[in-house]
Amino acid sequence: MVATALADAFLAAEGWDTAHLTAAGLDVVGPERAYVGLAVRAALETYPRPPVGAPRQLAAVVARAPALARLHHRRADRRPVRVLQRRAVPVRAVPTVSSRLLVDTLPELARELDLTVGHLLWLADTRGWNRRPGASSPLHHHRHEWVRRPGRTPRLLEKPMDLLRRTQRTLLDELLVHLPVHDAAHGFVAGRSVVTGAAAHTGQEVVVTADLTTFFASVRAPSVYGVLRSAGYAEPLAHVLTGLCTHSVPVHVLRAMPDGGSLDDRAALRRALADAHLPQGAPSSPALANTVLRHLDARLAGWAAASGAVYTRYADDLTFSGGTALAGRVDAFLRGVDRIVTDQGHRLNPAKTRVRRRGVRQSVTGVVVNERTSPGRREVDRLHAVLHNCVEHGPASQDRAGHADFRAHLLGRIGWVEQVHPGRARRLHEEFARIRW
Repeated sequence: MVATALADAFLAAEGWDTAHLTAAGLDVVGPERAYVGLAVRAALETYPRPPVGAPRQLAAVVARAPALARLHHRRADRRPVRVLQRRAVPVRAVPTVSSRLLVDTLPELARELDLTVGHLLWLADTRGWNRRPGASSPLHHHRHEWVRRPGRTPRLLEKPMDLLRRTQRTLLDELLVHLPVHDAAHGFVAGRSVVTGAAAHTGQEVVVTADLTTFFASVRAPSVYGVLRSAGYAEPLAHVLTGLCTHSVPVHVLRAMPDGGSLDDRAALRRALADAHLPQGAPSSPALANTVLRHLDARLAGWAAASGAVYTRYADDLTFSGGTALAGRVDAFLRGVDRIVTDQGHRLNPAKTRVRRRGVRQSVTGVVVNERTSPGRREVDRLHAVLHNCVEHGPASQDRAGHADFRAHLLGRIGWVEQVHPGRARRLHEEFARIRW
């Protein structure tokens, strides 16, 4: 508490120098000149300029100062330092994006999100209280659904409830879409798609694809907090916004994990989900993941360029392609990719790494790229057969997976083909129009 009070006082001081910080510190703790002097020295040695908007960071520096600890242990009476008064600290940071949500106080943020301050702090749950109650508690902000995958580690869908989802959608529309992403990112970015990502790899000698394991769960709260601080939010606001966009899975949900996958993979997934992470199912997660992965994208793009290759990423799908220089050293190249990915706190899924050379079907996120971007012939023929059977026998006969809206499902599949090859999609639309719903 003393370190926090001194940090607030230092940031509220009229100048960032020994005289002004000493005066501000003495106002807060009284005649503790030796204590204040050591705190001032620690602050000035760490920060040549005042860390505006970062009182918690400054308080941590003061609290960990070795000289202050030695002074405390040398005091014969071990008398505690008392805080006589607290100073209000300015929290404004320097914004790097333009958004109506870049505000200075929690009440302003709550008002922009159409919430009360109480609801804002309840949704953010920065102390993890909502992780502790049992399954029937009304405190939980997410619905959890395990998805079984035969022979593989199960996947957990973490679906935010209505109020939190609405708040995350506002954050996405008003702030997150404006945060910078790397040029290699093609998923969940306006103006980019699976087609733009695949188009970068047409006509290459070799195409290499890899997959990141537990993609969203590997993006942790500290990384999200760093992105929000870089965007211009002061510490208290960045802390609350991080709570809105991350989630720690309750213990009872982790205990209900179904069978599948190796013991090591299951343990790694359980650890990742227990920590605050981006939930798979939240509207804010894809945009934040793209921003957090900027450094990974930059390193992988540089590694690819050194081999004369091209790199793109669509969510957790990594794709590299190049000519003879890459084709002649694919194994060494992939070892370098694995080192970079591991260094950035992620893991590759070895079972999903593919090397496709010229002469075989080269595909990127489902798009064939051998000579030009095109949908796979087998996929289109299979879809055409489904549509034809819907015409002949009725749509219920083809809805074997029990989709909630089979009509929308079919239109979505046709729309994907249309992105890649409008000509083939025209025939599919004609067949779809013959179905009696």
